[in-house]
Amino acid sequence: MVAEGNVALTRGDQILRGERFEYYFVQDSGVVYDANGELYNASSETDLPQPPSPKDSDPTAIPRPVSDRIARNLPLQGVTNPGSYSYVVGSSLTVGSDGSLPNTPTTGSKGSVNRFRYEADRVDFEGSEAIATNIRITNDPFSPPDLELQAKTARFRRISPLLDEIVASQPRFVFDQGLSLPTFRNRILIDRRPREPGLFNIGFDDDDRGGLFIESPIEIYNSPRARFTLTPQYFIQRAIFDESPIDPRAFGFETRLDVAIDPRTSLVGSSAVTSLDLGELEQETRASLRLRRIIGTTLPHNLDFEASYRDRLFNGSLGFQTVHSSIGAVLTSPVIPLGKTGVNLRYQAGIQNINADTNRLDLLARVRDNNRINLTRYQGAVSLSKGFSLWRGKGLPATPEEGLRYTPRPVVPYLALSTSVTGVTSLYSNGDNQNSISGSVSLAGQLGHFSRPFFDYTGFNISFTEVAVGDLSPFLFDRVADTSILSGGITQQLYGPVRFGFQTSFNLDTGQEISTNYFLEYRRRAYNIVVRFNPVQGLGTVSLQVSDFNWTGNPGRFDGRPVIQGVTR
Repeated sequence: MVAEGNVALTRGDQILRGERFEYYFVQDSGVVYDANGELYNASSETDLPQPPSPKDSDPTAIPRPVSDRIARNLPLQGVTNPGSYSYVVGSSLTVGSDGSLPNTPTTGSKGSVNRFRYEADRVDFEGSEAIATNIRITNDPFSPPDLELQAKTARFRRISPLLDEIVASQPRFVFDQGLSLPTFRNRILIDRRPREPGLFNIGFDDDDRGGLFIESPIEIYNSPRARFTLTPQYFIQRAIFDESPIDPRAFGFETRLDVAIDPRTSLVGSSAVTSLDLGELEQETRASLRLRRIIGTTLPHNLDFEASYRDRLFNGSLGFQTVHSSIGAVLTSPVIPLGKTGVNLRYQAGIQNINADTNRLDLLARVRDNNRINLTRYQGAVSLSKGFSLWRGKGLPATPEEGLRYTPRPVVPYLALSTSVTGVTSLYSNGDNQNSISGSVSLAGQLGHFSRPFFDYTGFNISFTEVAVGDLSPFLFDRVADTSILSGGITQQLYGPVRFGFQTSFNLDTGQEISTNYFLEYRRRAYNIVVRFNPVQGLGTVSLQVSDFNWTGNPGRFDGRPVIQGVTR
């Protein structure tokens, strides 16, 4: 069978167009010349099934209506940004289940990009395999694309219904139709589970790892319900400036275990060894194990049973604190709207047996090896919050020249006020307690549309928190040390897609800087790159985010030629 002249093959959300199709029925093979089309990964499993044999074909299949085919050739419209894929290397602080801020390396990925469009000189296919020549792939619905993946050849092969393989020759990323960088990886496995990309990751952790380090994750075990990863690490900065390149203190590793016991129960375990010197093994090892159960359906709560060893927490102006060991359970509620008041409620309660440092001499023995004490903590917290919209502007149209010039969705100027009140009570098995109530008020907003080349975007926030506290915790890691806190930040467009900003907080009673994050961002519609550094905590990250888009109609060719009534002009 031969078809010529704007031929299109549509199966669900998968579209393949070309100037000439040749298909050989007996061999179940063929070729498409001057190919282009769209791929929607979320439905590819059902849209592109294994081809049936002639003896097992479906005679009842209903062809797509003519109106559907016409709709797919309308001009591009309805561009939306449902999410993104992000990949981060480095270390930063994340909020823990008990409200603490444990420091964890954040290297990894999350999210997904589901819709792509592509072009190729030709596509040869046979059964479930296809080979494309001079292929270009992009997530950008507009032309010319901000981001492309180009390759001399790319072979697609379906290994199983949940696993696809792409092998490319000379693959490279092309940014803004100019900068071209090799990917250093020519084989990609695509499945429905998150996977660690790349051959190696680069991170920065000044405290535990001595600064710059490199790591490479190795998947030891992977099944539909369980996954175990071992990540060897090499501490480059420590090896060069503090130790020799082959010193045991320049090597370390991490492990991570993820088990999905059932749809509502999961088990997560992790460990980090930041020195292979056997004499320092106890002081250079951190580990945790958490069993999470989701309780309820209308208002699902998280019940976490967690045990940790040498967990590192950041407690404001007191800096990093190490909890030597902890075991217990924490129940955390979702955000609960209180009727139509606009007030949101959130609460949590927990019980933990904790071994950690104190500076209370009355709790320490005169002769001791360390300054740790062991107590059971009973803790409850309740938070009420409400936001107020003070002003809201209008975004520009979602076109590549206006609202989507530098961002995946139009920027809407606004000014908003938010308030919150939080009460925390902590009771300790020695009779001590720490009760506090805090109130916060913050103002946040953004001005401009991030569309013009110069100073067309300013984002800002400023907040003030006042804490009233009675007696103080016997521990250092959860002691309320900052009672008057001023926080603020700003993000400013400098030129084109380049933005710079910072976020900082101060203790107003002492004038001490609590934490400051600086970042430099290169923002485009299809992707953005952000470099962050916190000199107070000695942590830094580099992140790449690739935008996901949905659209209707035909986006046309990569060179910007429009498609009118199905014909490329």
